[in-house]
Amino acid sequence: MQHKQSFFIQFMKLAGPFWNSENKLTIRIETVLLIALTLMQIGLAVFITQWNANLFDALEQRSLTGVKAQIGVLLLIFASSITITTAHLIIKRRLLIGWRTWLTEKVIAKWLHKGRHYQITLMSQNDHDNPDGRIAEDIRIATEDAINLSHSLFYSLLMLGSFTKILWDISGKVVFDFGFILIPVTGYLVWIALSYSVCASILGWWMGKSMTMATHARQTKEANFRHYLIDTQSNSQAIALIRGENKEQEHLLDAFQAIIATYAQQTAAWKQIQIFTSGYSVTSMALPILAASPRYIAGAISLGMLMQSVQAFQHMVSALSWPVDNMAVIAKWRTSVERVLGLVSALDHLELDIAELNSRQISVKKADVSVLKLTNVTIASLEGDNLSSTINDEIKAGERVLISDKTSSGAKLFKAIAGLWPWGTGTIEVPENDTLFFMPPKPYLPVESLFAAICYPKSKVLFEQALVEKLLIQIGQKDLVKQLNRVDSWEQLLSNEQQQYLGVVRVLLHRPQWIFIQEALDSLTPSDETKMLTLLGKELPNSGILTITHQPAAEAFHQRRLKI
Repeated sequence: MQHKQSFFIQFMKLAGPFWNSENKLTIRIETVLLIALTLMQIGLAVFITQWNANLFDALEQRSLTGVKAQIGVLLLIFASSITITTAHLIIKRRLLIGWRTWLTEKVIAKWLHKGRHYQITLMSQNDHDNPDGRIAEDIRIATEDAINLSHSLFYSLLMLGSFTKILWDISGKVVFDFGFILIPVTGYLVWIALSYSVCASILGWWMGKSMTMATHARQTKEANFRHYLIDTQSNSQAIALIRGENKEQEHLLDAFQAIIATYAQQTAAWKQIQIFTSGYSVTSMALPILAASPRYIAGAISLGMLMQSVQAFQHMVSALSWPVDNMAVIAKWRTSVERVLGLVSALDHLELDIAELNSRQISVKKADVSVLKLTNVTIASLEGDNLSSTINDEIKAGERVLISDKTSSGAKLFKAIAGLWPWGTGTIEVPENDTLFFMPPKPYLPVESLFAAICYPKSKVLFEQALVEKLLIQIGQKDLVKQLNRVDSWEQLLSNEQQQYLGVVRVLLHRPQWIFIQEALDSLTPSDETKMLTLLGKELPNSGILTITHQPAAEAFHQRRLKI
């Protein structure tokens, strides 16, 4: 029980502040309206049972006038039901999308904060894999099902209170004759409904308790399968070139077989629930009539009251059966909430780990001068092992420095300068007012127009397309000028060489004061790499350039080496 309470408290700590967020007044008004409309729905349901009793009484009395009167009341019920149901749907869906939007924005902001989306990939894949599925799908389920379940529970509690009183009044007092003893019972239909629901709930819980585990397993395998499909699509060119389709097909089908295994597990769980619900629905239909019929046969109640007691009995049982009826939904909801909490918890854990590094953390500070200063900097692994020697250096604006020796440690040094690799010791001072620009081996080219992809991460409205055209011609990529307004998956369409040329265009477009080149020109020929470095030095003479490269010919461009 403590685990369940802890789980619910964690969810409310994460998602509960929605009702105290920036639009709290609107949110609270909508919540109050939803509660009021739910009360109206219950009132309407109670009124319908009374209308049903009056109608059957009129039929029993063969009163045409009474039937006509009930037709008029039915029209009123018809209009009220449409109005209340429609308003309820609108308000409820506003809350659904509002809560999902708020939580999605919160988790995305946490995920993308200071490169945490990258740093979390360095951790062991424990409970934060497939963040795309957790953010896109699990947040939707966590918020939508939370409101749906809360509303249905509130509705059931109101229905239980309302129809228990009706059933109690109709039941009256009966005497059970066991031959040797007479036992008077007041509200016997209520006790029958209560006993029936409790027994059914216990049996239903026992038969369906395997659903939570089966649902969690299936959602995890489904998310993994989607991830593998996306990964295959992202690397389709490389797979096609090396004829890796058979291996990928084998890999994807293995992942799909894992889904089939969990599907079979879930089917077994569903089968148990289906056996229970089928028998439960048949019994629930017949039991109230059989239980109330003796009083009708004895003349203690009218036909209308018999039908009213049947409806009240069914409503009461339905309310008491809420846990059983929503078992599968609760299992799915809890699984999704746990997946969202897992991602958030991993991000919090990462944040705490970085905060607690203290003396074992590389400190990145802002400096007023246009100098990159490394003081007693040592790059370490996540486990604390040193990956570099102690670095003490000062790089001035306009200098061209080649990172030599361990290129992998050089890449981590670049990440440390960017604030993405805190593992290590020492202090890095970066110019406060200068722009730092990092060139990875392959530039990220989002699926937009080629013009917008080159301008990334800034908006294309900040640049003239004519300037981009000029730069493309300048680097020898005139053929790409005609494609600037075309939208495509450029990482798949363009060769590594073309993408690295576009990386150069992006730098020339943004004109940063510091450029960090991490094997970003290694796909070019040695002569072309030298040309691109020369072009960068000519166009951005005051920019500091730090380079990691495997091309010996590029050494001549640089003024000195930095050994790590």
